[in-house]
Amino acid sequence: MALVLALICAVTSGCYLLESAQGQLSLMAKRQPIPRVIERPTAAPRLRSQLEAVTAIRDFASRELGLPDNGSYRSYADIGRPYVVWNVVAAPEFSVEPKQWCFPVVGCVAYRGYFVERRARALAAKLRARHFDVSVGGVAAYSTLGHFDDPILNTMVGWDDVELAAIVFHELTHQLLYVAGDASFNEALATTVEEEGVRRWLSAQGRDADLAEHLQQQAHYLQVIELLRGTRHQLDLLYATGIDVESKRERKAGAFRDLREAYAKLKGSWGGHAPFDVWFEGDLNNAYLASIATYFDCVPGFERLLNESHGDLGAFYGTVRELAKRPQATRDAAVCGKP
Repeated sequence: MALVLALICAVTSGCYLLESAQGQLSLMAKRQPIPRVIERPTAAPRLRSQLEAVTAIRDFASRELGLPDNGSYRSYADIGRPYVVWNVVAAPEFSVEPKQWCFPVVGCVAYRGYFVERRARALAAKLRARHFDVSVGGVAAYSTLGHFDDPILNTMVGWDDVELAAIVFHELTHQLLYVAGDASFNEALATTVEEEGVRRWLSAQGRDADLAEHLQQQAHYLQVIELLRGTRHQLDLLYATGIDVESKRERKAGAFRDLREAYAKLKGSWGGHAPFDVWFEGDLNNAYLASIATYFDCVPGFERLLNESHGDLGAFYGTVRELAKRPQATRDAAVCGKP
């Protein structure tokens, strides 16, 4: 395998594929079965509690949500760092459409991920030198689409059980169905199943107060997404105009200032507390807006299909599988509202 990857590396840009394979294999080597970790006398109480929750969540995912019943999220790996990968997203200075990178198996995606942060930062610097807007973000978990049994990572253990359920449901959905080269379809589907799954999981436990709190937070979350989506649309219109470059830059900067002000006002209407501040602490730019769009633009379309299936997840998955066989233009029209 290493020889094949080395040969690929020789004819591609640098050794990205080889480094990615090495990072993945290193991660897999650290896996330990969750029961073994729980039974270890030296296991921290917090870790033991979280892994017990994950075990119940994992069983619920396959039993009640129809998600793949395999070895994923039945093991644990401590990788000794705060994120498993760092994703680089880039977009031209005057475009809200992200740069695409194409790879075997997954097709073309709007990011490039690195197991080593400095390599992600180095690529970001090169892209900025070429006048791209760039966003670099740490990622706590990702799916290998069923090619490996993905573990729960130390990067996830600090979360509460609702967040753990969300990530497990989301990533298992990628293993259920993945359309190569269509990130918007894949991420919106996974986000839809994630949200439906969390609602059903909390309801099944009779945790009405936690469910109400979760739904309120999701309502706030969607309000923030709408602010970001509105700014992206505004900038898309701006970039299509024929005004001079300096005027575009001034109006672009103004749009992002307005976005920060709108968020501050929105947060004030919630009483001043929000878990979204980190989104606005860094550099707001085209790349950041593009990454948000990838996850959420098509969610309303999938929610509509789920409603049309009367909440029957099996029927919903069947509809989505049929849709996945269609050309991208057909998929976009069906769930993304794109003609």
